[in-house]
Amino acid sequence: MCSFSYLKQETNLTVVTEFILLGFQGGRAFRIVFFCLLLVIYCVTLLGNLLIMALVVSYSRSLHSPMYFFLTQLSFLDLVLTITVVPTMLLVVLYEGMYVSFTSCLIQYYFFLGCEALECLILTVMSYDRYQAICNPLRYTSVMTLTFCLKAVLLCWLAIVSMVLMFAVLFSQLLFCGPNIIDHFFCDFDPLLELSCSETVMIKLVSIVLVIPIVVCPLIFIIVSYGYIILTVLKIPSVTGRQKTFSTCSSHLAVVSMLYVSIISIYAFPTQIGVKKTLALFYTVITPLLNPSIYSLSNRNIKVAVKKLFSNKSGMFYTGLCNSGCPCFLDAMHSGDLRPVLPIHR
Repeated sequence: MCSFSYLKQETNLTVVTEFILLGFQGGRAFRIVFFCLLLVIYCVTLLGNLLIMALVVSYSRSLHSPMYFFLTQLSFLDLVLTITVVPTMLLVVLYEGMYVSFTSCLIQYYFFLGCEALECLILTVMSYDRYQAICNPLRYTSVMTLTFCLKAVLLCWLAIVSMVLMFAVLFSQLLFCGPNIIDHFFCDFDPLLELSCSETVMIKLVSIVLVIPIVVCPLIFIIVSYGYIILTVLKIPSVTGRQKTFSTCSSHLAVVSMLYVSIISIYAFPTQIGVKKTLALFYTVITPLLNPSIYSLSNRNIKVAVKKLFSNKSGMFYTGLCNSGCPCFLDAMHSGDLRPVLPIHR
């Protein structure tokens, strides 16, 4: 896979129209095992995030609260991120590389950028929700109203859409006229800039500036919020009360830690391609998989809603079988009085 696809222009420059994603290098056995593992993770991630969204949006009334409203936004972002990155990764692993058009590559990067940046802002709003719930419980319902939640989410979306459009304009001014091989499993910022034959100082400067309001400021806000939360929790006299109160933040804190550890690690190892690909695999594949599990396992309301959902499904199955004409058999099964029926000889 060493061919290049170029488009001739009148200026004697050549413009890249396709990129080649190399992905992870390995033998056939490794690729087959890795492909199957990714496929399972992909399916589980889709089902897990769809289940969280379905439970919060339409199933359980106990989940109709600000925290769960923000959780649906988080699950939606994980869903979009997974659909954006993982299918391409599956093809790259299966075929030891993949051609992707220039336009498709940029669109994939824009969706990836929007999902990751918006997740930082949504997690920040969720930290404010936890701060109000623990530090100001009497004012919680008056502050965290539906109107406030909608405005906060809408503001986050508008900010990220504006940022993505800004990057789209900057990328449209770049010229790609050299090699078209990307040593990655999806189209990311640094690999794309390395292939550009234009001056990239401006877009790099804009990216550094935008890191401050999108990553640094939200991280500072989250740290300050949890500082106040910890101080409030420590004032609770009983150990059980402190554990119960802080447990409402444990899932959010775990998700925040995973996201920001991966982001900080990328900046700590800027030139090591293998490390960057491993970290990218973590926050594009593993994090969307773990987020539904973290919120489900540590949240009593979600666990109750899931049990209620499956119990209702089994009840509907039982009712359907009864209506199909075998009530005596099913009653015997549920009563434990199931005996073999012997034929009657006349």
